[in-house]
Amino acid sequence: MENPFPYSNDNKRYHTLSYYYRTKFNEKIAKVSLNANFSCPNLDGTKGYGGCIYCSKSGSGDFAGNKNEPLLVQYQKIKSQMQKKWADAKWIAYFQARSNTYAPVSILKEKFEPFLGLDEVIGLSIATRPDTISDECLSYLDELNKRTFLTVEIGLQTIHDRTAKLIHRCSTLDEFEETLKKLREKKINVVVHIINGLPYETKQEMIETVQYLNKLDIQGIKIHMLHILKDTPLAKLYEKEKFKVLSKSEYIDIVIDQLENLRPEIVIHRITGDPDKDELIAPSWLLKKFCVLNDIDKEMVKRNSYQGKKLSS
Repeated sequence: MENPFPYSNDNKRYHTLSYYYRTKFNEKIAKVSLNANFSCPNLDGTKGYGGCIYCSKSGSGDFAGNKNEPLLVQYQKIKSQMQKKWADAKWIAYFQARSNTYAPVSILKEKFEPFLGLDEVIGLSIATRPDTISDECLSYLDELNKRTFLTVEIGLQTIHDRTAKLIHRCSTLDEFEETLKKLREKKINVVVHIINGLPYETKQEMIETVQYLNKLDIQGIKIHMLHILKDTPLAKLYEKEKFKVLSKSEYIDIVIDQLENLRPEIVIHRITGDPDKDELIAPSWLLKKFCVLNDIDKEMVKRNSYQGKKLSS
């Protein structure tokens, strides 16, 4: 069956990050995940303690560098491993763990600036919360955006207040909307993280989160599957309440419906989870990442589905 999706040069029926980078830069681009040892207002008591209930000890940086090593050392170590697969790639320094704008601008400059001097680094990707970008920080991000290829990644997870309270997000939808507006006024690219399978959310609620984002000026989205890790508040909740965890087929069904509700130009930066196998409690099917990706592709062909389909019908 012919691929009806325009933003693709392979069998993918959604706008992959690989396609976006190849089209924009005309070469292979890869991200190096770093841990700059930032904190979070949901950890230090400013907004809450303990973080979001699913957050691991590394603050969503399980595959980032070692926080006890200098950032450039982390970068060189991880890059050298990745170069075995992509020898001629250019690189994006990805500040992944915790909230990477939660510090004075002087500290942010210490962390970010060294990477701007590396010829092979074409950009920065900065993961953060919507409530940690001060006006001074925004001005610095505006400056960075004029000097390099900048992306700011914001954790939203869900638009539903009931779920946000349950997962102890400690930031509001209004804060998200205001931060997004300020970033886009500066023409800074924004990628939003969402999580499917949050406790007690329905399929319709997960689709509503995507329908909401589709109406906003965002450039990309990361779709995660909730995974339950050892020694987290989520693990304790799961042990106590045994809430339903999505099966692989349920997850694939939801993701495809979500893709059909997204504008084709929105880049899909991630479409499944990537848990640490030694820390994972459930679901075990997430460990076979490429099986999940392949099954999404197969099901989209079977349904004659593609990103944005429901918007064009």
